Amino acid sequence: MSTTYNPPKVWTWDDENGGQWASINRPTSGARFERDLSKGEHALQLYSLATPNGQKVTILLEELLLAGVKEADYDAYAISISDSDQFSSGFVAVNPNSKIPALMDYSEDEPVRVFESGHILLYLAEKFGHFLPSNHAEKTEVLNWLFWLQGSAPYLGGGFGHFYAYAPEKFEYPINRFTMETKRQLDLLDKQLEGKTYIVGDEYTIADIAIWPWYGNVVLGLAYNAAEFLDVESYPNVMRWAKLIAKRPGVERGRIVNRTWGEEWEMLADRHSASDIDSVLAKVPK
Repeated sequence: MSTTYNPPKVWTWDDENGGQWASINRPTSGARFERDLSKGEHALQLYSLATPNGQKVTILLEELLLAGVKEADYDAYAISISDSDQFSSGFVAVNPNSKIPALMDYSEDEPVRVFESGHILLYLAEKFGHFLPSNHAEKTEVLNWLFWLQGSAPYLGGGFGHFYAYAPEKFEYPINRFTMETKRQLDLLDKQLEGKTYIVGDEYTIADIAIWPWYGNVVLGLAYNAAEFLDVESYPNVMRWAKLIAKRPGVERGRIVNRTWGEEWEMLADRHSASDIDSVLAKVPK
């Protein structure tokens, strides 16, 4: 029996044919129901989930706080993607694209909404003057890699991650296609990190903060359960960098914010103060 797919003249939506997220994915945008977002006491209000894109922002915020930027304190509310929270009227007002993370900044004369994870990193780095060089050439190189990540991660997540870990069936062609691209990306990072401490040199920047939650989590075995399949040990510079970043206190703190799965010492659905994180990390097995 042939398994070849012959596309129809006009595509129609089949909500039963989409794998793990079929029940929430639709070919239309916009709010599906009315519900306001919660709002805490801080100027920065984050609505997110501890996926790689969500971790980018909470890691940066925790790094900023540890760097002494008190104005970076924030409230973070978990958005349950599986429950379609991202399609509430309140969330869509912050991000019309219905994707986490989404940020509201109430410190300006008029409230500012910021969406798309890479843009949130750039917005916060420029606002607070940290983790982004002031030198034009050095800043440009950081932004090269920030935008590289924004363009490359969908091949890792929506491509490799989906077909290897989440699709209802495993098919050789898409797995091979996206494995090849993922390994090409890992090889690129390995070469870029040769002789460097961080992605662009000796300085830790938003390029590292953007890339680590995707590629660091994968090579450390924290995403897709694919470290052996991808032969991650063959990328020694990426492994060294990933382990180095993972030990940073800001990363240890930021990666658990808005996390609603896993061990009790790595889950914090909502965050309103540093003590919220402290109380969770206190449960880490000794």
